[in-house]
Amino acid sequence: MVDIGQSIVDLFVGLGLYGLLLAVFFIFYIDAILFPTLPELFVIIIFLAGQEYIPGYQFAILILITIALAEVAGILTLYSVVIRIRLPARMERAIHKYRDFLVVSDERMILVNRIAPILPFLGAFAAICKWSLRKTIIYTVIGGTIKYGLILAMAGYLFYYFEAGVARTATLLMVALIIGISFGLSYYRKKKMEDTCENRPA
Repeated sequence: MVDIGQSIVDLFVGLGLYGLLLAVFFIFYIDAILFPTLPELFVIIIFLAGQEYIPGYQFAILILITIALAEVAGILTLYSVVIRIRLPARMERAIHKYRDFLVVSDERMILVNRIAPILPFLGAFAAICKWSLRKTIIYTVIGGTIKYGLILAMAGYLFYYFEAGVARTATLLMVALIIGISFGLSYYRKKKMEDTCENRPA
């Protein structure tokens, strides 16, 4: 996960500001359609790298816009693929069963997923569960803007009030904590779902 994200950053960093934004786009796009890339970590790494090109708050806005575009593109990609192919009925039943054990079984789960990620391949999931594509996109943009907006705002706060070295260390520790909490909540929720499934009467 880290190697993929770092490879993308290394590929585009030489292109300056636009290269950093391209790196953001591809990291989030790949995260949406293939496998996790630890976007929380790389959004901060890229945000720190962009300080030499543009004021932090302006770059943060550009990053948030790029994240929204990448995540929407990822959703539309998977959604389009799934609605055009016929998945095995067994797979669809498994996905519907999984959906029934979620905290909420409709598009609002996208917001919960920002805290405890247990919903991979969102575009495919939305297509199979026949969620509203419009609501799926709206909740994705809202959730992403809030989550990454808060992360970038905290990073900006640290760099404004603390010496650069201290702020950099504190920011990376903050992101590590966020990732750790997300994984912990995700594991807890998955475990709870498995226990509920096992205890459900046949």
